[in-house]
Amino acid sequence: MSVTSRYRDAWEGFWREAPDGQGAVFWDAEPALTAGIHLALFEPHLTDPGLPLVDVGCGNGTQTRFLADRFPRVIGADLSAAALDHARQADRAGQAGYRLLDAAEKGEAHTLHAELGDANVYVRGVLHQADPEDRQPLVDGLAALVGDRGRVFLVELSEAAKPVLMGLARGPAGPPPKLAPVFRHGIAPGEVADEAVPGYLRAAGLTVLASGELPLTTTEYGPDGTRIELPSKWLVAGRTK
Repeated sequence: MSVTSRYRDAWEGFWREAPDGQGAVFWDAEPALTAGIHLALFEPHLTDPGLPLVDVGCGNGTQTRFLADRFPRVIGADLSAAALDHARQADRAGQAGYRLLDAAEKGEAHTLHAELGDANVYVRGVLHQADPEDRQPLVDGLAALVGDRGRVFLVELSEAAKPVLMGLARGPAGPPPKLAPVFRHGIAPGEVADEAVPGYLRAAGLTVLASGELPLTTTEYGPDGTRIELPSKWLVAGRTK
């Protein structure tokens, strides 16, 4: 079985078991605390806000539906058919379109680009979940979607997040309920060095236009009742002439 097949199967298993509803999984925080904040950082760098927007790794579509209210055409893309089933079920108004996509598979991103043209791309917490050998192909796929005029907003857990997650997993009561399925299905976050992320973008032919740090808000709470936040870094990138 290939790395990509194992990765897809892990996500299929996770999403088949995941309950319906916003906030049901660990990272599915409300858009006001996630995509809403990211959009304020992303919009000043868009050369054409009228381009389609692709939400790569859309999961159950919580952020996709938020983005669909703000862009003329939004596609939620995920490699898990089960995730897209959740997204379509939740999107009763048909705000967005949904597409099965493994951006790390050569040709799939190019096929979508051929259909949409250049696109703006939103990616939250996907790269650190990918196997090391798939990370550069994944970013190459994002660059294919962006084309010449689009921009990509990429937010990923920083190196400092791993000790936090491992601490949660090894607590006396075990991992919090919403984090436990992530580990159980073998999709626990891997290590991505902070300096590696801009390197992947450069290797894909993209220029980093802006970057910064933000806490990545989750839907889980610690023993003291405070919401768990994970250190993360964000980047905006695109092609420059």
